[in-house]
Amino acid sequence: MKIEVWSDFVCPFCYIGKRRLENAMKQFEHRDDIKVEYKSYQLDPTARHIPGKDFYETFSELKGIPLEQVKVMNNQVGQQAAGEGLTYNFDTMQYANTFDAHRVAKYAAKQGKGKEITERFLHAYFTESRLMSDHETLIELAVEVGLDKEEVAEILQSNDYTKAVENDITVAHQIGVQGVPFFVFNEKYAVSGAQPAEVFSEVLEKVWEEENKVQVLQSLNPKKSETSYCTDEGCDVKES
Repeated sequence: MKIEVWSDFVCPFCYIGKRRLENAMKQFEHRDDIKVEYKSYQLDPTARHIPGKDFYETFSELKGIPLEQVKVMNNQVGQQAAGEGLTYNFDTMQYANTFDAHRVAKYAAKQGKGKEITERFLHAYFTESRLMSDHETLIELAVEVGLDKEEVAEILQSNDYTKAVENDITVAHQIGVQGVPFFVFNEKYAVSGAQPAEVFSEVLEKVWEEENKVQVLQSLNPKKSETSYCTDEGCDVKES
């Protein structure tokens, strides 16, 4: 089974949804036959870090929502994250553009480290309050999961993997993705949002059953017709 996941590294529900899917997969009998592939998506392509302005202020201005309401909303999201064993530190979180992080993630996937870099980037942003647009930060995190420091630095100084990131975003729009996380199973079944682990468990079972269903052929022989055929016991020849 192939699962494609469109997400962004600054999307709080993407980390929650990722963990819920992983928890469902742990209970799935055929988990070793699942391949998860992470796709790029940007919630705010124009995002930029403004030194001296905290996350709450930035989000409040961006969405036109009162500051106190933003704090209440994020506190509720933080409680959901805690329910999945995740720690969200909104007080020190740094709003940033994630395009370069997605480029590094594409390189990581090519090196067989897509799963590792996705987890590391999400944890770095939500728990450690790292600045995900800072190149030195991205290089450091990439090295931690086993990527080559010089190669990552060269990628960040170039336009490498730009088309790969843009292609993911284009495909997302083509298939109707309006928000993330967005999960596609075997390029046929879609689930949007950070659904409960129980929902993911049901989806995994259903998709596996549908994709591995034994096809029974429908006979088109005329009714009451007699014909000749052979079996492993011999041939039955009908008299004409």
